[in-house]
Formats: sequence, C-alpha cells, structure tokens
Amino acid sequence: MPAPQASTVDQVIGIYRRVLETDDVTADSDFFDVGGDSLLATRVISAIARDLGPELTIDTFLDAPTPRAVAELIASVSA
Repeated sequence: MPAPQASTVDQVIGIYRRVLETDDVTADSDFFDVGGDSLLATRVISAIARDLGPELTIDTFLDAPTPRAVAELIASVSA
C-alpha cells in the first residue's frame, strides 16, 4: 500500500475530531476507542468523500479505523 502523505493523515484526523467532537485523536487512534460508533462512522465516511474524494465503504472503514490507516486507503485508491 502506498504511504499516505502527512497532510492526508492530518485531514483525516481533523475529520475524526470534528465528528467525534474531541481533540483526543492522533494518527493511530482507533475511531471506536475514542468514542465512535457505526452512526458516527457514516458521518466520517461522508466527510472523507466530500473533503478528500474517495468513497469508502463501511466494511473498509471497519477494517482500517485509524486516521493513518484511512489515509493509506485513500493513497491506494488515488494511486
């Protein structure tokens, strides 16, 4: 999988923080461990599609719930 650009990781962190309404998110924070649930996951997926382009599925998101992993998915789709 291609390495994500730092800016993409930062953008995904920003989306997580906005949706979860917390600053306690790092590149390796598991979405569900910092307060996420399936309904909030759909909001994150929508924000990623709107802000960054790729449309992830819920299954893909569940398999890669950290900002770094999501950024790697975006890099692989964009490559």
